[in-house]
Amino acid sequence: MLPAVLVVNRRYLVALVAATALTAVAVGIPTDVLPNPWFTRMTPVRPMDVILWPLISLSVGALLATYALPRAGGAGLSASAGGGLLGAFAVGCPVCNKLVVLVLGFSGALTYFQPIQPLLGLASIALSLVVLRKRIVALRRGCLTAERPPSCAAAPGTLRW
Repeated sequence: MLPAVLVVNRRYLVALVAATALTAVAVGIPTDVLPNPWFTRMTPVRPMDVILWPLISLSVGALLATYALPRAGGAGLSASAGGGLLGAFAVGCPVCNKLVVLVLGFSGALTYFQPIQPLLGLASIALSLVVLRKRIVALRRGCLTAERPPSCAAAPGTLRW
């Protein structure tokens, strides 16, 4: 019989690999960073896209994998979706994004949106890692379970997990 720590670690590692691969596919295919026959980019894939894509996939995947742990509640799920969405904006083609082109126009997308894409990628990674840290702390304290200990009571105006 394996110790509980090894079982949790094995479960987390399997979930980490699966969630990272799923995030990589979910971000890589529509942005055409991962070459595929369904989507085409109007601008070539930049080296920055190739660097940010796996980092975003790993940070969002690490956060998503925490939901596979025993006694892990759903707090922070919207943040993992937000991190993935920011990541898709960060590595996507600036002129292929219809929302950006609608708001800024074709030349505005290249002039204004393309230069901030690396910042969106860093924001995606930072958001995912901040929420991952909060989830790990909450899991260790037992604050994501149905029977929450009194030490998990949040101060007014703070996140309640």
